[in-house]
Amino acid sequence: MRHVPTVFEAVRNEFGPELPLLHDGHNRLTPREAAQFAKSLEPYNLFWLEDVTLGENQENLRYVRQQSTTPLAIGEVFNSVYDIKDLIDNQLIDYVRCATTHFGGITPLKKVMAQAEPYQIKSGFHGPTDVSPIGFAAELHLDINIHNYGAQEYMTHSKETLEVFETSMTFENGLLHPGDNPGLGVEFHPEIAEKFPYEQAYLPYNRLADGTVHNW
Repeated sequence: MRHVPTVFEAVRNEFGPELPLLHDGHNRLTPREAAQFAKSLEPYNLFWLEDVTLGENQENLRYVRQQSTTPLAIGEVFNSVYDIKDLIDNQLIDYVRCATTHFGGITPLKKVMAQAEPYQIKSGFHGPTDVSPIGFAAELHLDINIHNYGAQEYMTHSKETLEVFETSMTFENGLLHPGDNPGLGVEFHPEIAEKFPYEQAYLPYNRLADGTVHNW
C-alpha cells in the first residue's frame, strides 16, 4: 500500500507518460484497501490494475469503481460466464482477463467479448505458460477476430514445450503474429511428449509473518 505508489512515481519520472504500466494485486487486498490503493495510483495513469481484490463478490469491484478511475482488469480465475457477466453489465471492469483453457474454449469467451463490446470493455486474455500453446493460439486467433481487443498477456513457453507443441506463431517488436499454418497453427506431437513424463508441481506457499498460509 505504501511502497508500490513510490515505485510507479519513480518509473514515471524516469520513463515519462508514454510507457504502459500495469500492476497485479493477486486478489490480496480487502475492498477498502483496494479502493484506497486504486485511488493512490491514479496520478501514474496505469494501463490496468489487475485482480486488486476478490472478484467473486461482485460488490467488491463496485466499491472500488466508485472511489477511483484507475482501469480495472479481472477474470483469470473465472471459468463461467456467470462469474463475469454482472461485472460487464454494470461496467465495473475495463479489461476481461479470462483464458480460453479455463473458460471453456473460444466460443464462450467470444460471447463474453461480444457482451462486453457495447460497454467498450476490452480483452486482456490470461497468457501465462500454464496456458498451453494450443490455448494461447486460440486466444491469439480470438484477439484478431474481436473488435474490442485491448492487450494480450504473453509468456514464452519452454524449449521442451515448443518441441511437443510445434507452433507457427511469431513474436517480434512486441507484436504477435499467428503464422500461416491452417487451424490454430499448432501441431501436437504425442511421440515427443512421451519423452517428458508428467511431474507433479504446486504453486509456492505464501505465509504471513505469523506463519499462516495466505493467498499467494
